[in-house]
Amino acid sequence: MKYLVVLTDGAGDRPIKELAGKTPLQVAELKNINELAKYSEIGTVQTIPEGMSPGSDAANLSVMGFDPKVYHTGRSPLEAVSMGIDMSKTDVAFRCNLVTLSKEGSYTEKTILDHSSGDITSEEAAELIKAVQEQLGTDKIAFYPGFSYRHAMIVHDGDTDFELTPPHDILTQKIAGYLPANDEKTGFILDMMIKSYDILKDHPVNVSRRERGLNTADSIWIWGQGRKPKLPSFTEKYGITGAAISAVDLIKGIGLCAGLESIDVEGATGTLHTNYTGKKDAAIAAFDKGLDFVYIHLEAPDECSHQGDMEGKIKCLELIDEKVVAPMKEYLDSTGDDYKLLVIPDHPTPLEIRTHSSEAVPFVLYDSRKELFNENNSYCEEAGAKGTYFATGYELADYFFTV
Repeated sequence: MKYLVVLTDGAGDRPIKELAGKTPLQVAELKNINELAKYSEIGTVQTIPEGMSPGSDAANLSVMGFDPKVYHTGRSPLEAVSMGIDMSKTDVAFRCNLVTLSKEGSYTEKTILDHSSGDITSEEAAELIKAVQEQLGTDKIAFYPGFSYRHAMIVHDGDTDFELTPPHDILTQKIAGYLPANDEKTGFILDMMIKSYDILKDHPVNVSRRERGLNTADSIWIWGQGRKPKLPSFTEKYGITGAAISAVDLIKGIGLCAGLESIDVEGATGTLHTNYTGKKDAAIAAFDKGLDFVYIHLEAPDECSHQGDMEGKIKCLELIDEKVVAPMKEYLDSTGDDYKLLVIPDHPTPLEIRTHSSEAVPFVLYDSRKELFNENNSYCEEAGAKGTYFATGYELADYFFTV
């Protein structure tokens, strides 16, 4: 038996006036997924537990079969694992975004314009994080470059009890009400963020980006703290081997912590312009070498939602349908093996709010062993609500891998 999950990050949405009250999943031309849905089980699943923030960390843990209330220790430590950072039991990892701020007034009067600094390249970002490390790094605190705008800060013998806000939650808002507290415990984080603005605003990388009309990476934004997690392996939990394919360190980190291989794909960017075909080819190669399970994570719908790009979100859903789901099903059919294919978002990222929300998400679950048919099935929120409901993502994962 082979198992494939196609994770369409942030694909879930709410009805949009400009789309005549429909969602991007309803208006996108998803001929292959919707045809597959007719022969599948469809439904919705609550991937975010009550009381937890609707982050991709909790959501993807849930979809992969792990109860976030048990295994979630923070977002950044999962990313740090993917980045190869050796964390001790007392180390605390923080996510360190490079963000674009507005130019007016003092630091506290500014607004977050872009949580991703215009999808800054990893090469440019590495130069900026190097400058931050040189001026703000100490024996206790170190900064590590990651991918694009996503980086890490490690605090040795650190604390996790901080109220820190994800920057994508406050796009276009004044940052004054969301900054770390300026007190004895948290003030060092605020101090580094303010100092980073002076370090970065006129850095040659930003001068060049400004001249090219690109968003600059004006400041670090620190959040997502946690200690190194301990996940049971997929082999122990489900008796299978597998791999995760993603451009996002968070997903790679979850996979590595669960004993999955992490497969890098050249040209995988986590944006609308990612290498869809390369991810498909990597998944086929993983199955061909004998792995049982592949988790293809596609970040583009989420990034388009954060940017408020409705047309881009619809386009990337159509590209996933054409360049990933269609050829993967064709390949799996050609093997002659039994297989299951699950198409699912991790969480909604509604365009109207440009950040994550906690509503249940729709799924399509195809099992080659079952003869099912329902002409009305499709991959969208409205159709899913008429199907099977799972109260948690890990219950759906258990059903997917064991039934």
